[in-house]
Amino acid sequence: MTEIDTSVPHSARIWNYWLGGKDNHPVDREAGDAYTAVYPGIVTIARSSRAFLGRAIHHLVAEAGVRQFLDVGTGLPTADSTHDVAQRLAPESRIVYVDHDPLVLTHARTLLTSTAEGVTAYEHLSLDEPEKILDAASRTLDLSRPTALILSNILGHVDGHDRARDLVRRLLAGLPSGSWLCVNDGSLGTDADYERAQDAYNSSGAVPYHLRPVAEIEAYFEGLELLEPGVVSVPLWRPEPGEEEPRPIGQHGGLGRKP
Repeated sequence: MTEIDTSVPHSARIWNYWLGGKDNHPVDREAGDAYTAVYPGIVTIARSSRAFLGRAIHHLVAEAGVRQFLDVGTGLPTADSTHDVAQRLAPESRIVYVDHDPLVLTHARTLLTSTAEGVTAYEHLSLDEPEKILDAASRTLDLSRPTALILSNILGHVDGHDRARDLVRRLLAGLPSGSWLCVNDGSLGTDADYERAQDAYNSSGAVPYHLRPVAEIEAYFEGLELLEPGVVSVPLWRPEPGEEEPRPIGQHGGLGRKP
């Protein structure tokens, strides 16, 4: 079993803390609180990102009829993960989670829950290995059938936008017509305080996360049929009826279909 170092903060555990999860330690909560002291809006970004993912999966299952999901860079499990939402709506849904983090591997037993009718699997691979990801996913998913590729807050960890776009293209190349791409990532141009806080975080020696212009996030959907309203700040993406007026944040996302 991978040994977990609880003496230093870990980005996945900090994100888990911001989402209200339980897989974190005092050192992670201290680091998370230090970030929120500089930029309190990070908790809103984390939770708005998760809410966007839930609404997107709801559309994919209830409206588009998707029953297969490939979630790359899943991070630590919290409430309303991909399999929670998908199998709540369609118990027969099949989900493959992919992450390269040894910490996530250790917690994979938590991820590996499923309805009796469906399947939830975990593959310990890196986003840098798209062909290996597709090969591993094919053990659980029928990749001749439409599949939703989920890339939630992972592409910002890729150094270089061209490289990130190439990884997206290679993953989509292994999926058939009628498949979907769901992306949400940190963005530039909406919240200067967030951008300053992220710059400080990146310069601290932590694994960097690159905020990108909205046009670069839109570029991940090149060649796909973008679902309305396109790539927008995630609270503005198909908000639930009756919610208070959504306000834009530095996190953009969208959903596109492969023709």
